[in-house]
Amino acid sequence: MAAKRTTTRRIKPVAPAPCPDCKGAGETAETVRIGARKGRETDHRQTVLCLSCLGTGLAT
Repeated sequence: MAAKRTTTRRIKPVAPAPCPDCKGAGETAETVRIGARKGRETDHRQTVLCLSCLGTGLAT
């Protein structure tokens, strides 16, 4: 009689979720501020590195 062969179930790796702050882009937009004391906001925006995921776009 042949020995019964057991099979193992293969689990697919789960893809990491995108970062909720930058939505997977790795960058966010910040308002430009002018002036040392008052820090007036302008209408201009600049892109900065997402501090939550450090630019990878993946949630930690």
